[in-house]
Amino acid sequence: MIKPYERILLEHGAGGLLSNELVARTFLPLLKNPLLEELQDGAVFEAGGTKFCFTTDSFVVQPLFFPGGDIGSLAVHGTVNDIAMCGGIPLALSAGFILEEGFPMDDLERIIRSMAAAAKAAGVIVATGDTKVVPRGAADGLFINTSGIGMIRYGGFLSVRSIRPGDAVLVSGPIGDHGAAILSARQDLGFSSGILSDSAPLNGLVKMILAASPDIHCMRDATRGGLGAILAEIACQSGMRITIREDAIPVRGEVRGICEILGFDPLFLANEGRMALFCSARSAETVLRVMQGHELGREAALIGAVTEDRRGRVVLETLIGGSREIDLPTGELVPRIC
Repeated sequence: MIKPYERILLEHGAGGLLSNELVARTFLPLLKNPLLEELQDGAVFEAGGTKFCFTTDSFVVQPLFFPGGDIGSLAVHGTVNDIAMCGGIPLALSAGFILEEGFPMDDLERIIRSMAAAAKAAGVIVATGDTKVVPRGAADGLFINTSGIGMIRYGGFLSVRSIRPGDAVLVSGPIGDHGAAILSARQDLGFSSGILSDSAPLNGLVKMILAASPDIHCMRDATRGGLGAILAEIACQSGMRITIREDAIPVRGEVRGICEILGFDPLFLANEGRMALFCSARSAETVLRVMQGHELGREAALIGAVTEDRRGRVVLETLIGGSREIDLPTGELVPRIC
């Protein structure tokens, strides 16, 4: 058990062990309710006989503009993807801007244009918003909060509680692109790798997947903490053993190169357009084929399977024939990643 901290650390926002501790020890006890306790990407509820999902997220990425995207498109993609992971069809978003005094108006307009284009591509509208301005030095340029609501038509229950022994584990494409793109954009590292962020709206891909199979059990986008962190979290919540094969996990050579230079593990680099999916073994090949038929899933792969295990753990079968357990990361790999 990690001892309580008297002050917030950067690691509390990294999507790893301290993030989970913060939620479990501070937010859940004080805000306890059945919707929040599900700890999904969004809250799922019914109103008037229709099922909806609701989610919110804040974006503090640095730099604001990075290879393959910017904070505006990222804010739309992140919230649309959280809705999609609940099986929802995005209906509308809100956008709240916290602007620092002196922020360039040209940059703001560029970010809003990018947000508008991303919303249009995802088939969602920004229906409401808010703007606040704070003194110089109080917001590092610009922070954005987006919330979103979606409608759920899928008949299955998408949750870690739906995961069963024998389920297949799939990933929609190469991991770590977003984290590597942010690293390459940081001036103090000076990389010129050509890597682009994977930031993209996954709702179109999810729509095809849900139409193809009634046996989808759980979906998660692998954002902060990367694929390793979300699988470790799912294993802990479900009480299942998730076994994944290192040779089956797609990683671009350029991303591996950056990780080798800096001592990172691609499993824990952030993604903003990649998802992990759990489905019945009998549906796995169909789901994989459907994913590979969509532009955002062309490099999708079947990477592992689920078995019963009261410990709830992730085991990686390594390239050299061994195995190791994957735990929630305990540090902040790359701060201000999303």
